[in-house]
Amino acid sequence: MTSPSMSAPTRRRPVWATVAVSGAFGLFYAYVVWNAVTLLVAQASGPLGLNALGWAVLGFTIVFPLVAFGVAFAVGHRRPLGEFALVLLVGLAVVAVLWVNVLAYAYTYGAQLLG
Repeated sequence: MTSPSMSAPTRRRPVWATVAVSGAFGLFYAYVVWNAVTLLVAQASGPLGLNALGWAVLGFTIVFPLVAFGVAFAVGHRRPLGEFALVLLVGLAVVAVLWVNVLAYAYTYGAQLLG
């Protein structure tokens, strides 16, 4: 006799599916990090260099996508595959919004970031 509290064991998703989805989204996150590093190097190697605000803003654009990917992965890795992909997509959208804001700030008030 089975009790109502006992349910059938849930089927786990294969690890390769999690790796494939997180790897695909990870490439997009890595692309944002690569662009942030490129912008930091280009601004820092200019004739005026960067001041403390410039280092902080452009350094944050490097760290934030890594943190956002980690948070999105931690939140979504135990969810079904579609929800996991959606959580990673939302994290990527937040990173994209930050990146566009930093670019707009750098183009508009770029002189404030320079030393």
